Amino acid sequence: MNIRRQPVTSIVKIRNLSKVYERGKQKVEVLHHVDLDIAQGDFLALMGPSGSGKTTLLNLIGGLDSPTDGSIAVNGERIDKLSEGALAKWRSANVGFIFQFYNLLPMLSAQKNVELPLLLAPMSAAQRRRNAGIALQLVGLSDRTAHKPTELSGGQQQRVAIARAIVSDPYLLVCDEPTGDLDRQSAEDVLGLLKMLNHDHGKTIIMVTHDPKAAEYARQILHLDKGTLVGYTTAA
Repeated sequence: MNIRRQPVTSIVKIRNLSKVYERGKQKVEVLHHVDLDIAQGDFLALMGPSGSGKTTLLNLIGGLDSPTDGSIAVNGERIDKLSEGALAKWRSANVGFIFQFYNLLPMLSAQKNVELPLLLAPMSAAQRRRNAGIALQLVGLSDRTAHKPTELSGGQQQRVAIARAIVSDPYLLVCDEPTGDLDRQSAEDVLGLLKMLNHDHGKTIIMVTHDPKAAEYARQILHLDKGTLVGYTTAA
């Protein structure tokens, strides 16, 4: 089944997308001729059983992987046509990544962890500090800027990771099980923060999750099975 919703403005346009991995002599098709439109400003949850292709689709949209066949246009740019170097520059400028495990550097403070994506940007150290401070304030951690990851709870570490993802002001956030390692209260705090970034700041968010309660925070829920889109529902 192909899903071609007709949004006013599509930020992601995927056509006939397939992804095949080779394992020795065996070829495994993870995504099978996917068509998909994602509206600008949407908050989309990707759901499905393990092995359904959710994370593969997320990685392709975020430019972390390349398709075997088909096209991916994000904000009007054919990212499947970019070289590795050009794709890396595109990711750093346009996409924020949030993962299940926070991937913070343990020897750095929250402030310095958030500054990391800005190190290659043409800005002064003072501007990097200001931008990181604004991002940490936005996620409610302005009083934890000097703390290292080991001095923070899991929920606080994930909020630092979200601040790092938004510090360069990307228009697209891709989230792979962002609450998978959190207790329920911390998960709800993080999901509420993502919803705020979507609603108040216009970030387009694509989130892989196994948790139906997490998916309820999204505007739309897209279901995959065996590499094929099998339907979508509007979250309550």
